[in-house]
Amino acid sequence: MKVTGVKTYIYRPTWNWLLVKVETDEGIYGWGEGTTQAHEKDVEACIHNLGEYLVGKDPRDIERHWSTMFRNAYWRPSFIITSAMSALDIALWDILGKSLGVPVYRLLGGPVRDRMSVYHNGWWFPARTTDDYIWLAEREVKERGARALKWDPFWGCDVFTSTEDDIRKVLDNVAQVRKAVGDDVQLMIDCHSRLTTKGAIRFAHAMREYNPAWFEEPLPTDAAVEDLAAVNAATDIVILTGERVVTRWCFRDYFEKRACDAINPDPCHAGGISEMKKIGEMAHAYYVGFSPHSAGGPVMAAANLHVEACAPNFTIHEFFAVDPPFYKEILKEPFPALVDECIELPSGPGLGVDFDEDALSGRPYRYHDLSSFWDTPQVPAGGEFGT
Repeated sequence: MKVTGVKTYIYRPTWNWLLVKVETDEGIYGWGEGTTQAHEKDVEACIHNLGEYLVGKDPRDIERHWSTMFRNAYWRPSFIITSAMSALDIALWDILGKSLGVPVYRLLGGPVRDRMSVYHNGWWFPARTTDDYIWLAEREVKERGARALKWDPFWGCDVFTSTEDDIRKVLDNVAQVRKAVGDDVQLMIDCHSRLTTKGAIRFAHAMREYNPAWFEEPLPTDAAVEDLAAVNAATDIVILTGERVVTRWCFRDYFEKRACDAINPDPCHAGGISEMKKIGEMAHAYYVGFSPHSAGGPVMAAANLHVEACAPNFTIHEFFAVDPPFYKEILKEPFPALVDECIELPSGPGLGVDFDEDALSGRPYRYHDLSSFWDTPQVPAGGEFGT
């Protein structure tokens, strides 16, 4: 079997999903994903560059191809290169599983669980005020049955522009959401790297009474690992990080310096299925939890499910309730449904997802401006969301 070509598609439901199709001379093809929330065009170009290396080679030699592409990446670690590698690696695993007629998780050692429990993210995107967050959180719990919610209450804050008043509003947001959903719902607080070391420690102490399940990315991702270790040592709240950390080499210091209690590497950036398996095993050696980042399309979600099924230290799967309606537009077969707040393993060979390629042109690429992460949200004229 030889690779004959590499195709890419960008489909935009809420943000851009970058999908890749690797084709072979035996008619078997694999799907991968390199979604980045901002750099799809850059990663797409790199995928085609690396595709020139893959054409003519046996796609089943996955370890050889990963190691060669990584060795040849002179500028490393490079987020763009590892994202392109990730997309191709996931597609190669899909091909391997299909060629053998088995799901990818069988090739990773077999599952230690058949169902992955989930937490909900994305439910809060329309919010502009604390009242909006409360209304949306209550709906997610009451109407969709959520038992775990993650959100970013720091919207509009930046590292050196967050005032005491900003932080008070954030704490009030957390307190009000906790009161609204009750004590039985897990709450995950995502900071998106908005605080200094001392600020993160102070905030962790202040929100302890609301019993968060974890505190995610409290510091800028380029901060010293020792600083995150100081935050981790100062609180008994689980510190989670890793969605913007790539390869096992970049995760090594986080484990050795006890900088976190759990990690959420992204299969579309960290190195694909091959590297996710290794990163998860490294984390297990340090008794660090494994909860992969899953803010992308159905290939990303499926890749995570296969890896999570085989990871003894897996904790919980990230689920965006806004995404499945778009899955129905582009997938040939339904994606595994959410049942009792769990997703069951895909049963088909490979990843278990396949696309209607014509449908992928239905929502074309559009530039995604991330400045809204740090800009103060504006309340729309006419009042608050949900009123």
